[in-house]
Amino acid sequence: MNETRKILDSVHTVAVVGMSDRESRPSNQVAAFLQRAGYRVIPVNPRCAGTDILGEPCYATLADIPEDIEVDMVDVFRRSKFAGEVVDAAIERGVKAVWLQLGVIDEAAAARAEAAGLLVAMDRCPAIEHRRLYA
Repeated sequence: MNETRKILDSVHTVAVVGMSDRESRPSNQVAAFLQRAGYRVIPVNPRCAGTDILGEPCYATLADIPEDIEVDMVDVFRRSKFAGEVVDAAIERGVKAVWLQLGVIDEAAAARAEAAGLLVAMDRCPAIEHRRLYA
C-alpha cells in the first residue's frame, strides 16, 4: 500500500494549518472536500481563531486544539519556510501523519516527522490524491 493511501485510510480528524475562512481559497476548498469525504476538519489559523469555519471552531495553533480532540493528521497550508515549526508541533501533539501541500517542501522537517514515526506526504494535495485513489 502506498504512503498516501495509508495516510488517507488511517486518519479521521485533520487539522488544517493555514486554513482560510474565504471559500475561494484553496485551503478552504480542500478542507471542504475532506469534510465531504467523511473526515473531520479542524481549522487552524491565528487570524480566524475564535470563529467557526465550515462549522468547526478555529484555533490559533495546534497546541490550542483541546486535548480531547484527537488529531490524526496535520495538513500544512503554510509556506515552506514555516513548515518545520508546524511539523514540530505535529510531532509534539502525537499525530499519525503530516501532509505538506503542493509546493510546501521541507526535507528536514519530513525527515524529523518520519524519525518520530509519523507518516509523511509532501508536495501533494490530499483532495487530489483522494480523488485519484477512490474515484
